[in-house]
Amino acid sequence: MQKVNKQKSNQWRIKSVFIPIVLLLMSHIAIGQVQVPLNNLDFFNDPAKSWSIAGDVAVEPGKNIISSSKGEGILINNPSKKNAGKDLFSKEEFGDMDLELEYMMVPGSNSGIYIQGRYEIQLMDSWGVANPRSGDNGGIYERWDDSKPEGQKGYQGYAPRQNVTRAPGLWQQLSVSFRAPRFDANGHKTENARILQMSLNGVVIHENVELFGPTRGGMGNNEKAVGPLRIQGDHGAVALRNIKITSYDKPLPELSDLSYKVYGGRFEQEPDFNTLSPEAEGSLATLSSRVNPRSNQYLIKYNGTLNIEEAGEYSFNLNVPGGLGRVTIDGKSVLDFGQGYRRGSVTLPAGEVTFELLYSKFMDWVEPGLGLAIAGPGIREFQVSNSNSVQRNEADPILVDPKEKPLLRSFMDVPSYGRVTHAVSIGSEAKVHFTYDLDNGSLFQIWRGEFLNATPMWNNRGDGSSRPLGSVVRLGKPMVPLAQLASTDQGWPADTVGTAFKTLGYKINANNDVTFMYQANGAIINDEIIILENGQGVKRQIKIQDGQPNTYFLLAVGNTIKELTAGTYLIDDKIYFLKLEEGTSSKALIRKGAEQQELIIPVKDALVYTLLF
Repeated sequence: MQKVNKQKSNQWRIKSVFIPIVLLLMSHIAIGQVQVPLNNLDFFNDPAKSWSIAGDVAVEPGKNIISSSKGEGILINNPSKKNAGKDLFSKEEFGDMDLELEYMMVPGSNSGIYIQGRYEIQLMDSWGVANPRSGDNGGIYERWDDSKPEGQKGYQGYAPRQNVTRAPGLWQQLSVSFRAPRFDANGHKTENARILQMSLNGVVIHENVELFGPTRGGMGNNEKAVGPLRIQGDHGAVALRNIKITSYDKPLPELSDLSYKVYGGRFEQEPDFNTLSPEAEGSLATLSSRVNPRSNQYLIKYNGTLNIEEAGEYSFNLNVPGGLGRVTIDGKSVLDFGQGYRRGSVTLPAGEVTFELLYSKFMDWVEPGLGLAIAGPGIREFQVSNSNSVQRNEADPILVDPKEKPLLRSFMDVPSYGRVTHAVSIGSEAKVHFTYDLDNGSLFQIWRGEFLNATPMWNNRGDGSSRPLGSVVRLGKPMVPLAQLASTDQGWPADTVGTAFKTLGYKINANNDVTFMYQANGAIINDEIIILENGQGVKRQIKIQDGQPNTYFLLAVGNTIKELTAGTYLIDDKIYFLKLEEGTSSKALIRKGAEQQELIIPVKDALVYTLLF
């Protein structure tokens, strides 16, 4: 259990949660990848009639069927009384693998992904569930034993760390790094299968989870080195796209004939070895910095042979605490003589190649800990050194609990925009949170899951910023949402120049609902943002005093904006819903903006809408 850094944290109590270090990293080597073709169903064995291919899909809020249009690229299961659903099995079988896909649920739907046909990852409409269990979305489903007493039949299920499920009708992203069980020559299992890492909607929800056997509903209680990808089809409607499988089935490179030479002294540049004599030398079974040098400042030169079974591009991940390091493979420089944590790559032939590594440790107060890991075609990154220093050390996390600190002012970094310097983040026990920019009167991000990581703000000297801990939906660049337009063709103001914008602060009520106040374009605006009790989104209530003619409100920006039903809009590639309050008298307009599409609406004195995600 990591301890929470208490430095600068006496202003509030901070919740500590377990954040283990990832033991094995997912490789990005492209060889061995399979992009599942979704122009037909040929990748799968004997698909039932409930399965089909489509070009686009949609789910209207409250409806439990997926509507589709002709085309290709999306796999759909719409089980019905006429076309009963049946599980879908890939023809090809896989062992160690990374799986990436996107999926869409309907309200109340239940499906699942079985790795090797035996270990189920639950796909479930768990939208708004505050405390997820193993049967909820992203959970690793439990095993089952009918011989056990009632209430104990299910066991060894794993709930996701946090619920970052999105609403039915929106795309969700799943990424799984799986290590298959290991067997000896006689077929006896020697190691259990593992989920090395699983992410849902960009958030890690499982790490290094041991799977002691098939989960309930697996294709058998037996386990094998390989098995099919299986998609549950008999419980509810689901759509999937962008299914990508990366296999890791190649033999690992072997490092042999290792020797070392130790040179005493402080080396901040690579020396001329012809002028030096080693103070110690010998052979090693494993790459290690523990060769007992005589001082805390030294340089070690390692030489050996690397046996490569498969030609291709290989990456080398090096960490040299307290000094400098260099890697040369087959006479080619992979990493020059440099400091810290670095990664380099080189194309290698099959067969034996020469290996050389330099480790200069000149910071005598730092513990030695050479770390080297390798990844390659069909090979997940693995460590060849005996030290885990290939992982970068991070400070103990400082995490903000919204029960104790529901409002935090900090800097907030926004991708493709930059730093928001006057950001206010509001958290809730419903596990839905948002950030507001006081400089623009702009609600620019919402997220589901845990609240804030304030480590960058408070650790050491700090940089003043905090980061969302859950799955974030970006609402566009912070900009003033209220403008006077001579016509609907006039461009939206890029900044506050000419708007006479002035922030008037904010107030928070007993329910932690916040009203932000500002003036712009001669009007005074009260912007109340309410987090929905069911944890499904936020409601925004705008009240305008002294509103001017031809005033418009910017509801949303996105690459695509589509009206799904009257007053309900899908933003971007089905990322979130925007729903105008029933009875809204004005009609919203979708128009082309300077960079993206914009959804604007004329306002006079009030506007209410909800963001569902």
